[in-house]
Amino acid sequence: MFDARTRLLILGSLPGAVSLRQQQYYGHPRNQFWHLVGGMAGVDLAALSYSDRLKSLLERGIGLWDVIAEAVRPGSLDQNIRNAVPNALAQLVGTLPALRAIGFNGTTATRLGRQQLEKHSWEYLAAPPALVSLPSSSPANTLAYAQKAEAWNGLRLYL
Repeated sequence: MFDARTRLLILGSLPGAVSLRQQQYYGHPRNQFWHLVGGMAGVDLAALSYSDRLKSLLERGIGLWDVIAEAVRPGSLDQNIRNAVPNALAQLVGTLPALRAIGFNGTTATRLGRQQLEKHSWEYLAAPPALVSLPSSSPANTLAYAQKAEAWNGLRLYL
């Protein structure tokens, strides 16, 4: 979910079981994503319907996608991901002329996304986008919410 106005692209690893069942990004009720990105963007996304959340993000220049296109993963933990097939991140970012930053939601997204993008040529942009590692919004990440929010709020710079 992104368009040519996307200035900030947030990349997760791969949707978990609940998100896949619901066909929604960050669908697990304990996942803090909607609170974290909403706090950063200055809008209560958690109070909106899913379609309004996505619309609100696009209006603010925020896009969402995953670094993994498909994989085998029993359950929802990233540590169980096997046979990962990456999404074509370099091709995607080539379609985003306003891109200023890419935020990686969690360790797996960071590792796999950076593997693809750190070697990418950014000559079509005025400046390469910042690559920002973020603490995972997953309920499996036990870092205190305030610490997560502090890191995520750093993305405001790119809006």
